[in-house]
Amino acid sequence: MSDRTGKQRRHFGTDGVRGHVGEEPITPELVLKLGWAAGRTLATGNAARGERPAVLIGKDTRISGYLLEAALEAGLAAAGVDVYLCGPLPTPAIAYLTRALRLSAGIVISASHNPFEDNGIKFFSQRGAKLPDDVELAIESAMDAPLTCAPPADLGKAFRVGDAAGRYIEFCKSTFPNELDLRGRKIVVDCAHGAAYHVAPPVFHELGADVIAVGDAPNGTNINDGVGATHPEHLVAQVRAHGADLGIALDGDGDRLVMADGEGRLYDGDQLLYVIARDYQRRGALAGGVVGTLMSNLGFEQALAKSQISLVRARVGDRYVLEQLMERGWQLGGENSGHLICRDKHTTGDAIVAALAVLRALIEQKTTLAEAAKAVALFPQRLINVPVRRGWDWRGSAAVKRAERAAVAELGDAGRVLLRPSGTEPVLRVMVEARERSMADGHAEALAHAIAKAAGQAL
Repeated sequence: MSDRTGKQRRHFGTDGVRGHVGEEPITPELVLKLGWAAGRTLATGNAARGERPAVLIGKDTRISGYLLEAALEAGLAAAGVDVYLCGPLPTPAIAYLTRALRLSAGIVISASHNPFEDNGIKFFSQRGAKLPDDVELAIESAMDAPLTCAPPADLGKAFRVGDAAGRYIEFCKSTFPNELDLRGRKIVVDCAHGAAYHVAPPVFHELGADVIAVGDAPNGTNINDGVGATHPEHLVAQVRAHGADLGIALDGDGDRLVMADGEGRLYDGDQLLYVIARDYQRRGALAGGVVGTLMSNLGFEQALAKSQISLVRARVGDRYVLEQLMERGWQLGGENSGHLICRDKHTTGDAIVAALAVLRALIEQKTTLAEAAKAVALFPQRLINVPVRRGWDWRGSAAVKRAERAAVAELGDAGRVLLRPSGTEPVLRVMVEARERSMADGHAEALAHAIAKAAGQAL
């Protein structure tokens, strides 16, 4: 994968380093070297100030987290970096604690919404933001050097963070107005058997809700398995079974949100971001417009426009959404997949914080989720992942260009076509959006077959 400067990345994708456990780059040897290289790179500023560098490590509930945590710890210690361990916690919790504890960086061991066989490593700066491209490239460059060990007296030490989960729970609650509570509301909270299993239910319970926790029994291999934000049908079934008012589903690392109302209707990131944006606008707290991505739905954009809220599209990935927010001084952004950023509350996407922002809007406006989101008439989207060889130059393929031009020409103003490589898998993602479902399906399938043929792969 190349970054925005055109430099080729060997290991880092759109969200850190990710892959199948036991295969490069997720092997003990490479992760140890990654920890060492990251320690040398990220701690440079601390060393220059004469301070001992320290890094926080958190993880989700995958069984491979034990292995990768040990490898990272060893690499960081060899680089002379102290390590603080907090065990399973959501990705946004690591971002928060890195800032709160004034550490050099935070590292999360997680493959987010992927199955348990995968895992990954992602980094946060001392300010709690995803690392910029140039820092990731510096880490990759450092990995080319021979691994050397700091002098024995300078080796890093390891510490356990006391009550890390409790600190994060209190942080999440602090983003909800003190004068409001959730009493009288029955809420299903689906934790995807992931990192939020022991923090998300207490947040909503301690704010007064009657919480039905599901997906809260991780065993190391069941993360995202038929539960959570990537399987919202489970949330709908649980809401109906328990007669709940609302359902909240997170993904395996707790930064992606999907919600359901009492009727079993699902609401994606675009719809939820609209509800939050309109509430910020009502309260005079919007501070500009909203940042979405190339995947943000046209219906979402049109609904914002009717409310005189502008939308700027960033590259796919919440790190790029955050960069645009910071550049513009705006507060709200996110992806239709459910990564939602309330920058006045947190430095990264946080499913719990975003859910609380939605609940605040509903309570203060005395309305329902269906009513608050009804202005968003989503265009049907069809997404197809086409397997391709790693490194295949799809942009240089004449056949792909012809197929893309044909689809764009036929859709005209009635839709969009987006081709983009995955940052974590050897696939080319084909997205077609159109006013009619049949148009989206037909053009997406035709384009996917043309790409598969050009790539010499079976679809």
